[in-house]
Formats: sequence, C-alpha cells, structure tokens
Amino acid sequence: MTIQWFPGHMTTARKKAAETMAQIDVVVEVLDARLPEAGSNPMIHELRAHRQRPCLKVLNKVDLADPEATRAWLDYYNKQPGVMAVAISAKKAGDVAKLAGLAQKLAPHRDDTFKPLRLMIMGIPNVGKSTLMNTWVKRRVAAVGDEPAVTKSQQRINLSPRLILVDTPGMTWPKIEHDADGFMLAASHAIGRNAVIDEEVATFLAGILLERYPALLKARYGFDPGGLDATGVLEAVARKRGCISKGRGGELDLEKAAMILLTDYRSGTLGRISLETPATRQAMLAAKQTQAQPARAAPAGADD
Repeated sequence: MTIQWFPGHMTTARKKAAETMAQIDVVVEVLDARLPEAGSNPMIHELRAHRQRPCLKVLNKVDLADPEATRAWLDYYNKQPGVMAVAISAKKAGDVAKLAGLAQKLAPHRDDTFKPLRLMIMGIPNVGKSTLMNTWVKRRVAAVGDEPAVTKSQQRINLSPRLILVDTPGMTWPKIEHDADGFMLAASHAIGRNAVIDEEVATFLAGILLERYPALLKARYGFDPGGLDATGVLEAVARKRGCISKGRGGELDLEKAAMILLTDYRSGTLGRISLETPATRQAMLAAKQTQAQPARAAPAGADD
C-alpha cells in the first residue's frame, strides 16, 4: 500500500506560508523526534531555501524517542549550514523557554524593539506545534487534538516587543516519495486514518520493533518475539490481549490488535522508540538508489 494524504486546505496553507516567509527571520520547524527526516516536509525546505531563511529544527516528543537515536539526529542536523537543532518536550515550559535564545543566534541582527525577531512555526500535522505554541505563550492560543490537521489557518502573536511568532497549519506534501516514510508517518498518527489501513501500518511497525526493540515487545506483551515475522507479532499481540473476532469461529481480530500496538507506540506505553536514525535513513536511500539503477547489459560474447 502506498500512503498519500494532502487535504485541500493544505494547498491554501502552502500559498499563505510562501507569502509570510518573506516577512520572517527564522523558520522553527517542529519535528517528531521519533522520525525527524520522514516527517520533514520538503516543501518547508524549498520555501526557506528560496528565501534563504535559517532553520531551528525542534525535535519534539523527545520523551517518546530513543535517546541514542535522538543524539545521532542532533549531531546530524547541527552539522548542516544555517541549521540548529534541539530536542524538547513541548509540554515542558523550561524546554520551550530555550527556543527564543537559540533562534536569536540564527538571526543576531534582529535583537531590539525596532527589529523584533520574527519566527515562523512550521511542521507536519500532529507533531505538537499547537502544544508548543500554548506552552510558549502561556495560554491557550491553538487548538490541540488527537487527530492530525486540527489547525487550519495562520495566526500571528506578538509575544513581546522583541519577539513575534507566526503559527501555521500542519502541512504534508502532495507526494510522499518513499513508502517507508508514509508508513512511519501513519504509525505516528501524522496522517488521517481515512488514508491508511491500520493493520498494514501496524505490521510495518512490528517489523521495526522486531529488528530494533524486541525486548520492549516481550516486556509489554509477554511473548518471546524470537522466530516471529511482523505478522506473527500482530497475531501474538492478538492472542495475549484476547482479540478474538465474534462470529468467526474464534479467529484472531488483527485489526483490534493493530490498534493496540499502534496506540501503545504512540502513547509511549511500549517504550522509547525511534523509527529511524541517520544510519537507517542513509541505508534506505542507498537501497532505493540501487533499485532505481538500470541493470548493466552483459558484454558482447559473454556466456549466457
């Protein structure tokens, strides 16, 4: 299954973001620390590159992510020109309080009441932008919800005479290039459920858990994942949680098991899990490039 999700209001949001980009100093891109590259909207990169705007990458939900993977991502981003990265939990006021000072370092010329620092908050749906805004402003200025794409319009907030925030709607992009990215986004609930099949998404997630976090599966559900494949993990969760389809002769309800696995991952109940690292990202892209290369023709006269 190829996952794509680009609701109509996001086209309008992109056009408005392009207009606003000319009037701001720093892009604050909010990312899910568990899948920062899969969840980085290429349209945001294109817009800020066109206007030559620096970027503060905020790896949110750090309390849900694998600490080792997060350290690797911070090192990866902080080596990029015009980019600074920090890992936070948007629910913690102390974490959010750091952001203005970090952004200021990216635009040192905007540092007084005549030239206030103007920040544009961007990111895909459901990465915690609204929570970040509410914590930063210290009052409810953005709607927060469990479903992606709750915010649908921009708002400007004069936080102080020296700091202006522009909040933007969460935006995906028209075509997700890599299937794995679509599954990671769906697993982390950045894509509406009407665009995905939960059982397929959970099977993808189970494959990552088997490879990198088998001990967390055993600790949470009480079965040994050794020797299982991704579908076998989902079946084992169904057995352990009593997911039995009614009226089907006792068949396992894999759809219900899928939601249990996805919910446990999304909430952090399963443990601190990252779906990608710089190393796995590089390996995935290299494999894609190899697959895309045409096969070399055999030299003339070679044996069949």
